[in-house]
Amino acid sequence: MSAERVLSELVRQGATLAVAESLTGGSIGAAFTAVPGASRAFRGGVIAYATDLKDSLLGVPADLLAREGAVHPDVAAAMAEGVARACGASYGLAVTGVAGPDPQDGKPVGTVFAAVYGPDGRVWSKDLRLDGSRDGIRVDTVHEAVDLLEGVLKANMGEHSG
Repeated sequence: MSAERVLSELVRQGATLAVAESLTGGSIGAAFTAVPGASRAFRGGVIAYATDLKDSLLGVPADLLAREGAVHPDVAAAMAEGVARACGASYGLAVTGVAGPDPQDGKPVGTVFAAVYGPDGRVWSKDLRLDGSRDGIRVDTVHEAVDLLEGVLKANMGEHSG
Protein backbone atom coordinates (compact mmCIF):
# COMPACT_ATOMS: atom_id res chain seq x y z
CA MET A 1 0.00 0.00 0.00
CA SER A 2 1.21 3.45 -0.68
CA ALA A 3 1.67 6.10 1.97
CA GLU A 4 -1.19 7.97 0.31
CA ARG A 5 -3.62 5.09 0.78
CA VAL A 6 -2.45 4.53 4.37
CA LEU A 7 -3.09 8.20 5.17
CA SER A 8 -6.52 8.02 3.54
CA GLU A 9 -7.40 5.03 5.70
CA LEU A 10 -6.14 6.79 8.83
CA VAL A 11 -8.35 9.79 8.00
CA ARG A 12 -11.31 7.47 7.33
CA GLN A 13 -10.80 5.87 10.74
CA GLY A 14 -10.33 9.24 12.45
CA ALA A 15 -6.86 8.14 13.49
CA THR A 16 -3.42 9.71 13.48
CA LEU A 17 0.15 8.48 13.01
CA ALA A 18 3.60 9.23 14.38
CA VAL A 19 6.83 7.53 13.33
CA ALA A 20 10.05 6.65 15.15
CA GLU A 21 12.96 5.93 12.88
CA SER A 22 16.49 4.75 13.33
CA LEU A 23 18.16 3.23 10.26
CA THR A 24 15.83 5.01 7.82
CA GLY A 25 16.86 8.44 9.10
CA GLY A 26 13.53 10.12 8.35
CA SER A 27 12.60 8.39 5.10
CA ILE A 28 9.34 7.01 6.47
CA GLY A 29 8.23 10.43 7.67
CA ALA A 30 9.28 11.86 4.29
CA ALA A 31 7.17 9.26 2.47
CA PHE A 32 4.09 10.28 4.44
CA THR A 33 4.66 14.03 4.33
CA ALA A 34 5.18 13.94 0.56
CA VAL A 35 1.44 13.26 0.29
CA PRO A 36 -0.68 16.41 -0.09
CA GLY A 37 -2.94 16.78 2.94
CA ALA A 38 -0.77 14.52 5.10
CA SER A 39 -1.33 16.79 8.08
CA ARG A 40 -4.89 15.47 8.39
CA ALA A 41 -3.44 12.24 9.85
CA PHE A 42 0.34 12.54 10.22
CA ARG A 43 1.41 14.07 13.56
CA GLY A 44 5.19 13.88 13.31
CA GLY A 45 8.12 11.74 14.22
CA VAL A 46 11.42 11.21 15.95
CA ILE A 47 14.66 10.21 14.27
CA ALA A 48 16.40 8.41 17.12
CA TYR A 49 19.55 7.33 15.32
CA ALA A 50 21.74 7.26 18.43
CA THR A 51 20.93 4.51 20.89
CA ASP A 52 20.69 6.85 23.90
CA LEU A 53 17.95 8.86 22.16
CA LYS A 54 15.77 5.77 22.01
CA ASP A 55 15.71 5.95 25.81
CA SER A 56 15.66 9.71 26.40
CA LEU A 57 13.20 10.70 23.63
CA LEU A 58 11.08 7.58 23.19
CA GLY A 59 11.16 5.93 26.61
CA VAL A 60 12.77 2.67 25.51
CA PRO A 61 13.91 1.10 28.79
CA ALA A 62 17.65 1.66 29.34
CA ASP A 63 18.02 -1.86 30.74
CA LEU A 64 16.52 -3.33 27.53
CA LEU A 65 18.97 -1.32 25.43
CA ALA A 66 21.89 -2.36 27.66
CA ARG A 67 20.87 -6.02 27.55
CA GLU A 68 19.82 -6.41 23.89
CA GLY A 69 21.23 -3.40 22.07
CA ALA A 70 19.24 -1.11 19.80
CA VAL A 71 18.47 -3.76 17.17
CA HIS A 72 15.80 -5.90 18.83
CA PRO A 73 12.05 -6.47 18.34
CA ASP A 74 11.23 -5.26 21.85
CA VAL A 75 13.10 -2.02 21.13
CA ALA A 76 11.02 -1.47 17.98
CA ALA A 77 7.83 -2.07 19.97
CA ALA A 78 8.89 0.35 22.71
CA MET A 79 9.85 2.95 20.10
CA ALA A 80 6.42 2.63 18.46
CA GLU A 81 4.63 3.10 21.78
CA GLY A 82 6.93 5.92 22.81
CA VAL A 83 6.44 7.94 19.63
CA ALA A 84 2.66 7.49 19.71
CA ARG A 85 2.58 8.79 23.27
CA ALA A 86 5.07 11.62 22.64
CA CYS A 87 3.21 12.86 19.57
CA GLY A 88 -0.32 12.20 20.79
CA ALA A 89 -1.02 9.84 17.89
CA SER A 90 -3.40 6.89 17.61
CA TYR A 91 -0.71 4.77 15.96
CA GLY A 92 3.05 4.67 16.33
CA LEU A 93 5.18 3.11 13.59
CA ALA A 94 8.84 2.36 14.37
CA VAL A 95 11.86 0.77 12.75
CA THR A 96 15.28 -0.18 14.05
CA GLY A 97 17.93 -2.24 12.36
CA VAL A 98 21.25 -2.56 10.60
CA ALA A 99 21.61 -1.07 7.12
CA GLY A 100 25.36 -1.50 7.02
CA PRO A 101 28.10 -1.44 6.14
CA ASP A 102 28.98 -3.20 9.42
CA PRO A 103 27.03 -5.41 11.84
CA GLN A 104 25.64 -3.76 14.99
CA ASP A 105 24.90 -5.22 18.41
CA GLY A 106 25.89 -8.64 17.08
CA LYS A 107 23.21 -8.44 14.37
CA PRO A 108 24.15 -8.85 10.71
CA VAL A 109 23.53 -6.23 8.05
CA GLY A 110 19.93 -6.48 6.85
CA THR A 111 18.43 -7.29 10.26
CA VAL A 112 15.46 -4.97 10.72
CA PHE A 113 12.58 -4.86 13.18
CA ALA A 114 9.40 -2.88 12.54
CA ALA A 115 6.52 -2.37 14.95
CA VAL A 116 3.15 -0.66 15.08
CA TYR A 117 1.57 0.45 18.35
CA GLY A 118 -2.20 0.77 18.08
CA PRO A 119 -4.84 2.85 19.83
CA ASP A 120 -5.86 -0.05 22.06
CA GLY A 121 -2.30 -0.71 23.22
CA ARG A 122 -1.73 -3.70 20.97
CA VAL A 123 1.59 -4.05 19.16
CA TRP A 124 2.15 -5.70 15.80
CA SER A 125 5.65 -6.45 14.63
CA LYS A 126 7.62 -7.70 11.67
CA ASP A 127 11.12 -9.17 11.76
CA LEU A 128 12.99 -8.69 8.49
CA ARG A 129 16.15 -10.07 6.95
CA LEU A 130 16.84 -7.82 3.98
CA ASP A 131 19.52 -8.17 1.32
CA GLY A 132 21.25 -5.58 -0.77
CA SER A 133 23.13 -2.35 -0.42
CA ARG A 134 22.80 0.06 2.49
CA ASP A 135 20.52 2.28 0.41
CA GLY A 136 18.49 -0.71 -0.77
CA ILE A 137 17.97 -1.94 2.78
CA ARG A 138 16.80 1.51 3.85
CA VAL A 139 14.35 1.78 0.92
CA ASP A 140 13.04 -1.75 1.52
CA THR A 141 12.58 -0.94 5.22
CA VAL A 142 10.33 2.01 4.33
CA HIS A 143 8.18 -0.22 2.11
CA GLU A 144 8.00 -3.00 4.69
CA ALA A 145 7.04 -0.56 7.46
CA VAL A 146 4.25 0.97 5.37
CA ASP A 147 3.06 -2.56 4.48
CA LEU A 148 2.99 -3.52 8.17
CA LEU A 149 0.89 -0.47 8.99
CA GLU A 150 -1.41 -1.27 6.06
CA GLY A 151 -2.06 -4.73 7.49
CA VAL A 152 -2.81 -3.32 10.92
CA LEU A 153 -5.21 -0.74 9.50
CA LYS A 154 -7.01 -3.40 7.46
CA ALA A 155 -7.35 -5.55 10.59
CA ASN A 156 -8.76 -2.57 12.49
CA MET A 157 -11.14 -1.37 9.75
CA GLY A 158 -14.22 -2.87 11.29
CA GLU A 159 -13.30 -1.62 14.75
CA HIS A 160 -13.13 2.02 13.69
CA SER A 161 -15.86 2.41 11.12
CA GLY A 162 -18.33 5.12 11.60
